[in-house]
Amino acid sequence: MKPPKLPMEGACRCGHTRIRITAAPLVTSACHCTGCQKMTGSAYSLSAMFPAEGFEVTEGAPVIGGLRGPDQRHHFCPDCMSWMFTTFPAMEAVVNLRATMLDDVSWFEPFVETMTDERLPWVRTPARHGFEGFPPIERFESLMAEFAQAQQGA
Repeated sequence: MKPPKLPMEGACRCGHTRIRITAAPLVTSACHCTGCQKMTGSAYSLSAMFPAEGFEVTEGAPVIGGLRGPDQRHHFCPDCMSWMFTTFPAMEAVVNLRATMLDDVSWFEPFVETMTDERLPWVRTPARHGFEGFPPIERFESLMAEFAQAQQGA
């Protein structure tokens, strides 16, 4: 796994909402849940989790759509409605960015895949770890440490 070059920039489909990343990703993933399938129009969504202090919206003002409950909030460009990132009120220190919003995603590879019990039967990813649901919260620390080590070894 090759690490990304920082800072990274990105945008929604129409370019009206732009972002800047100044911190290394904590972990990357592919989510196979049917919600992600419906929101992306694909077999899964690709995400990179970043520390919130290393994430900035530099242009535009995303709106909340999709899920907007107490556990997670999906943020969209108000112009093209691209699903850009997800925040978690219980974990304000992180932002889960749709990796394909970045201008350069050549570095991206899913390290973890989640919700594999909802995966389409023909889908395979190179993820090193798979979970039928979401990883238990107590696993995140070890997954992030292993991801960081894999990034350094690239």
